[in-house]
Amino acid sequence: MQLRSHGLKNVTDGTGLLFGADYNPEQWPEQTWPEDIALMKRAGVNIVTVGVFSWARLQPEEGQWNFGWLDRLLDLLADNGIRVCLATPTASPPPWLGHHYPDSLPTTPDGTTLWYGSRNQFSPSSSAYRAAALAVTSRLASRYAGHPAVAMWHVGNELGQISYDDETAVAFRSWLLRRYGSLDAVNTAWGTAFWSQGYSSWEEILPPRTAPYMHNPTQVLDFHRFTSEALLELFMAERDVIRSRAEQPVTTNLMGFFRGADYFRFAKETDFIGNNHYVDPAQPQSWETAALTHDLCRGLAGGAPWMLMESATSAVSWRGHNVAKDPGALRVDSLSAIARGSDAVCYFQFRQSAFGAERFHSAMVPLAGADTRVFREVCSLGADLQELRLLAGTPAPSRIAVLFDWDSWWASESPDRPSNRLGVMDQLLAYYRPLLRRGHCVEVIHPSSPLGRFDLVLAPSLFLLGEKDAEALGAWVSAGGTAVVGPFSGVADANGHLRSGRHPAVLADMLGVTGEEWRPLANPVRVAFAHEPLEAEALSWSEDLRIHTASASPVASFASGPLSGQPAVVRNNYGKGWSWYAGADLPQSAVAVIIEGALRDARLTSAVAGELPSDVELAQRGDYLFLLNHGDGSRRVELNEHLKAGGPSLDLLSGTTHEAELTLPPYGVLVLKNSHTTEDPTSQQQNGN
Repeated sequence: MQLRSHGLKNVTDGTGLLFGADYNPEQWPEQTWPEDIALMKRAGVNIVTVGVFSWARLQPEEGQWNFGWLDRLLDLLADNGIRVCLATPTASPPPWLGHHYPDSLPTTPDGTTLWYGSRNQFSPSSSAYRAAALAVTSRLASRYAGHPAVAMWHVGNELGQISYDDETAVAFRSWLLRRYGSLDAVNTAWGTAFWSQGYSSWEEILPPRTAPYMHNPTQVLDFHRFTSEALLELFMAERDVIRSRAEQPVTTNLMGFFRGADYFRFAKETDFIGNNHYVDPAQPQSWETAALTHDLCRGLAGGAPWMLMESATSAVSWRGHNVAKDPGALRVDSLSAIARGSDAVCYFQFRQSAFGAERFHSAMVPLAGADTRVFREVCSLGADLQELRLLAGTPAPSRIAVLFDWDSWWASESPDRPSNRLGVMDQLLAYYRPLLRRGHCVEVIHPSSPLGRFDLVLAPSLFLLGEKDAEALGAWVSAGGTAVVGPFSGVADANGHLRSGRHPAVLADMLGVTGEEWRPLANPVRVAFAHEPLEAEALSWSEDLRIHTASASPVASFASGPLSGQPAVVRNNYGKGWSWYAGADLPQSAVAVIIEGALRDARLTSAVAGELPSDVELAQRGDYLFLLNHGDGSRRVELNEHLKAGGPSLDLLSGTTHEAELTLPPYGVLVLKNSHTTEDPTSQQQNGN
């Protein structure tokens, strides 16, 4: 138990940053294992994930077990000083399970069975699947809990399967009974008076299967919640079996902004946060989504270190057009995660597959072997991580928070919404990019999280917001915080029911503005900022707003269309703090004006003078500033006056010193320590909540 209490730290203590991959030696003759080990040591690999897809090999038939190969493999890894993240293989059941227990297979909303021959062919609510999964987990934990190679446990893989079968329907009803207590309460919560949907018995309630027209939105919301909880139950059941036998920390690999599961709930049950993320080389700015995802992991971990469990050395195999990474991109993508709090860089997978559905997926060792650009870059990165090993265990908290809620995401994107052009992820990125340009990191947190250690809080898209969370945000602003709220926020309660009165009722006092109508736009309308020479347009969304407190004033107004002259962006002095509300979807230049104003209100300064180039990332971890060039051209960066005063900075990777005005080569990375300060130059805490 003592090991688990320290989460990831007990693995990195004495090891430094972790570097490795999924290792699937069952795909290759055992004679290749010594070569694999030699290549791992050459690259600096110190951890591998083993067993993720090995269920059919471990249990070739029901009641038959085969652990000899895994015994030999773990012994070999231990003898060579390579630690193991031992996975339960439960994400990919063997064919015999679906063949003998067809009710364990998942079904789609229209009742189609999803058969074996791929992976994830299980229903999370299936009793047959759960029994088999716990059996193999129990065998693994009993056999390897004390093995010297095993440093941590990895439950399942990318938990995300959904099913609409009859056993799931029974489990859904039980979940609803626990949540609401009675059928009458379900009818009230779901608003079944609409469209004659009132339920007279529990047996009538089904998952939202294929229907003639739109589903009841609260039924769909609750099914999202239920399926997320069902997946979490699978994790917890396997975790508890492992914990009953082993002391190593237990986690699972999350998938960033995956819509199918509420990771704030998962974060409370894992011993540390592990995440998979794959940058898309075909999208030059996809590093921004990666940075936001890493900041989500930072938030899930409460600012503590987390683990990048999967990424790609080059191309993946599951996009429509799989572009390879440019030389140098592997390094900069990986170090971005380290800069934002990860204590590990791991890939799928160590050796490229020659067969199977991911045979074209890149790996640490390509099919062409070690004499390749990719493997040379892997070895170079391994050396970099040795230079950065002192960062292991270093927390990376931020003074800026972004509020995000899976319930709100699910509820806001139902088919009956006013417009499908106001996407949650689009809004998150729109409000996040200006912070990237100024070199600020964030923590993505739940609206119910304590806000006291933050100076600036952004809520780009919170359609669903509970009254208690809204009150807490208002109290935090009143005590001296600064908040920015995006359009279509605070609209609905926990059931997805729209609040009566002028919107957003639960935030009206804090924002100093209310609205009476949401007005999606057929064509863009002009927006004029009061003190900025900025040409801007509301692209597809506007709100009919009215300022209702003397402390509020318009920052921008609609300058054309039916709302011409009415406020589009409002700033309000609320107590000792400030709030901003945008009643329109605005272009990046206009959102940047809002964020810049909010940063001034929060008295947060930047580590750079002006803005960073669009493909340069800056992040601070401990006493070190990471500067990462995600572009294929040289980029010039000027650090701010605060850092200039400290004199030249030392690059931890090269040992060279750099002035405040510097140039990053294509895909270049600097990790700078300023010898004259250990304070975070991006933060000046201004309220003592």
